[in-house]
Amino acid sequence: MTSAISVNGLVRRFDGVTAVDQVNLEVDRGEIYGFLGPNGAGKSTTVRILCTLLTPTEGRAVVAGYDVAAEPGAVRLRIGVALQEAALDPKQTGVELLRLQGRLYGLSRAEINARLHELAGLVDIGAALSRPIGTYSGGMRRRLDLAAALVHGPQVLFLDEPTTGLDPVSRARMWQEVRRLNREQGMTIFLTTQYLEEADELADRVGIIDGGRLVAEGPPEEIRRSPGSLTGRFLAELAPEPSPEPRKATLTGRP
Repeated sequence: MTSAISVNGLVRRFDGVTAVDQVNLEVDRGEIYGFLGPNGAGKSTTVRILCTLLTPTEGRAVVAGYDVAAEPGAVRLRIGVALQEAALDPKQTGVELLRLQGRLYGLSRAEINARLHELAGLVDIGAALSRPIGTYSGGMRRRLDLAAALVHGPQVLFLDEPTTGLDPVSRARMWQEVRRLNREQGMTIFLTTQYLEEADELADRVGIIDGGRLVAEGPPEEIRRSPGSLTGRFLAELAPEPSPEPRKATLTGRP
């Protein structure tokens, strides 16, 4: 299977401090890959490199078939990105934001109208699209930001801690939307999170980054059983988030 994301020897330094240190990973097309780590571990820096917002100091990263350093424009046309902080204008309506996003990607009016119809149902916003963004709840803002990342039909979607700060109901809805995108559209999703349960719930495979290095990788249930001292220490430091809805299983089990 052709990789959607291929990273080899990735390094990023800031003023002599190594934030990402020789990271290697492969993400298959149609896979949900969970990137797990505490604050300052290098998660967001890695995502920003893969999204062409930062250039690597060393190494190479290929996303959707294009080199992030040599062909950033081609990468940007093929990815969707929802970072931790959504830059949304509270005076715009949801429709205005999505139309602007569509025009920036060169979509025609007809294409934008078709995408708005699809996205209204896909990310569970509905009638709220006609309201000013300033009236949205935190969960609705996250879903609108997700919709904006999907307007142009990306091949690869990057979600950087998409449920941080959300209430249990909003978190459950976000999880459902991520699963549906992957299941119905075959979209590759690169998900960063600090929450063990989120990785368990969504990811086909998990990579753990600590101190800028990828220290473990595999299916979530396999990672939990890992005897490695570094992996065990890291997992012990992360408390799982409370379940957004009752579940029978306590370990991995995607619906």
